[in-house]
Amino acid sequence: MKTVLVSAVALIDIDGRVLLAQRPEGKSLAGMWEFPGGKVEPGETPEVALIRELHEELGIETWQSCLAPLTFASHSYEGFHLLMPLFACRKWEGVPQGREGQALKWVRPLDMRDYPMPPADLPLIPILRDWL
Repeated sequence: MKTVLVSAVALIDIDGRVLLAQRPEGKSLAGMWEFPGGKVEPGETPEVALIRELHEELGIETWQSCLAPLTFASHSYEGFHLLMPLFACRKWEGVPQGREGQALKWVRPLDMRDYPMPPADLPLIPILRDWL
């Protein structure tokens, strides 16, 4: 089974809320909410990929020194296995905007269970809640 490496982030605002992005129509798992991020390309580290993805998808800038490794997901989907490090980030420049048609929502960690999320993301919620 093919392993896909995806880097994701819990952007945390000054009120302790976390940014979730809704997968747009036409993509797998459309309508589900997830942590922003994306695939790690050949030659990239997860941190470099995440910085690139945040710029492309949300129009914000951050730096490796602002990405704290928090936990990871390891989940088998049909046809591939997902390995996804989750970083926490409290410092960035710009205002996050859905540049690829995705809706965005700032959510309190205790309320995340009210948002349908992909199976790989679900085990990350209690870890994030405990950390915050």
